[in-house]
Amino acid sequence: MSMHIVCLDLEGVLVPEIWIAFAKESGIPELTRTTRDEPDYDKLMNWRLGILREHGLGLKQIQETISKIDPLPGAKEFLDELRRITQVIIISDTFTQFAGPLMEKLGLPTIFCNSLEVAPDGAITGFKMRVKDSKLTTVKALQSIGYETIAAGDSHNDLAMIQAGKAGFLFRSTEQIKKDYPEIPAYETYEELFDAIKEAIER
Repeated sequence: MSMHIVCLDLEGVLVPEIWIAFAKESGIPELTRTTRDEPDYDKLMNWRLGILREHGLGLKQIQETISKIDPLPGAKEFLDELRRITQVIIISDTFTQFAGPLMEKLGLPTIFCNSLEVAPDGAITGFKMRVKDSKLTTVKALQSIGYETIAAGDSHNDLAMIQAGKAGFLFRSTEQIKKDYPEIPAYETYEELFDAIKEAIER
């Protein structure tokens, strides 16, 4: 085992976007906004929670939607293969209350994420971010204990983590992000991403 840790984003990389799935299920199109549209995560989450309150929706309804979500085709196989050659941590801005069921379907990889504040009646009253700039902060912490990091993600909030390590990749990102960051290799298939990570580890 090399001294590498691969850090992967969750939504858009291994599983579909949870809020987009919930927007469809609940028939509330405003909830389709993600970090691809609004880079300020605090702003985005507070806005989402406002919409949930307006519609009287809580954790239970979102968890019901999540229980129907499957990982993206090939994601579990990709993770299994990757975990055979290196350590992998999923670093996500999602919440433990959302991620649990999805982690089971992915073979229980390690995930670092945030947590929701939920009232006894199931209303989501707020959220607690683990640390500021959680992806970059986590990668820097791993580097400080002797690991080289290799990261992949699809969104604005993945860029710092992708740029901070030994190697970093965009995966199924937007045309705009790919255009704005031409120096970051961008891939569309798990095979390509696996090969790029493997090559980076062997370098």
